[in-house]
Amino acid sequence: MTPLIPEPTYDYSVNLLVRAYKNALLAISAELSRLDLTDLSRANSKAAIAEVAAILRGLNAESAAWVDRYIPLAATDGVALAIVQLGAAETLEEAQKIVKFNRINREFVTSAVADTQADLLAVTNNVSRRVKQVVRQVTADSMRANLTRGINGNRTLNADILQRMKSTLGSAVDTGIIDAAGRRWRPETYVEMLTRTKMGSTQRESTINEAVGRGAYYGVISKHNAVDKCREYEGMIVKLTPDAPGNYRYIGDLPRNEIFHPCCAHVVTAVRDPKLLER
Repeated sequence: MTPLIPEPTYDYSVNLLVRAYKNALLAISAELSRLDLTDLSRANSKAAIAEVAAILRGLNAESAAWVDRYIPLAATDGVALAIVQLGAAETLEEAQKIVKFNRINREFVTSAVADTQADLLAVTNNVSRRVKQVVRQVTADSMRANLTRGINGNRTLNADILQRMKSTLGSAVDTGIIDAAGRRWRPETYVEMLTRTKMGSTQRESTINEAVGRGAYYGVISKHNAVDKCREYEGMIVKLTPDAPGNYRYIGDLPRNEIFHPCCAHVVTAVRDPKLLER
C-alpha cells in the first residue's frame, strides 16, 4: 500500500486571485459612486466607463499572470505525487526536483492554461457589459428626470428617483455568472470556485497522465468522509485508461455531478497492481 502522502493545497494562491477581483470590484464601485446623478451627462458616463475598462484591463493582466504561474504549478504537484506514489521518489520534495512533463502533460497544461484564462476573461467581460448597460441606463434616467424637473416646481431630483438610480448603479458589480446548472454566482465567488476547481483538476489529471506514462493504469480515489454523493466513490479502484484489464470502472466514465465536481477535494492515487489493494 502506498504510504500516506500530504497533498498540496492551494488556499494561498487562490486567495491571491480572489483578492485581486475583490479589489477591482471595489474600485469599480468607488468609480461609479462618484458619478453626479443629479446632472449626469453622456460625457461623464463615457469617462466612467473608460475608467472601469482600465481597471478591468489591469485585472485581466493580473489574472493572466496568475494562471501562467499557478496552473503549471498544480500540474507539477500532480506529476510529483505520481512519482512518489509509484515509488520513484520517497518524498514530494525529492520528486519536485525530477519532475519533467511528458508529452501528454505538456499539451494538457497548455490547454488548461488557455481554458482557465478564457474562463476568467469571461468573468471580466460579463462585468464590463453589465457596467456599460447600467451606466447608460442611469444616464438616460438622469437626463429624462432633468427634462421634467421644475414642471411641478421641483428644483432638485425626486429622492425616490435618485435612490433608484443609486440602487441600479450598485447592482453593476453584483452581476452574476450563470453556470451550466443555472446557478448564479457573484464574480469573486465564481472566481474562487473556478480556480479551486481548475487547480484540483489540473493536479489530478497530471497525476493520471504521469501514471499512465509510467505504465500504471489504475488508481484509487481518496477518502475524507465526504457527506455528499462523493462518499459513494471513496476508496474506489478505477482504471486510468479505458482499455486497462480488469473489472473496474474507468475514471472518465464517473458522473461529474457526483465525483470530481466543482471544488471537489478528492484526488487519485496511482497504483500499478490494483489487486494489492483488495487484500
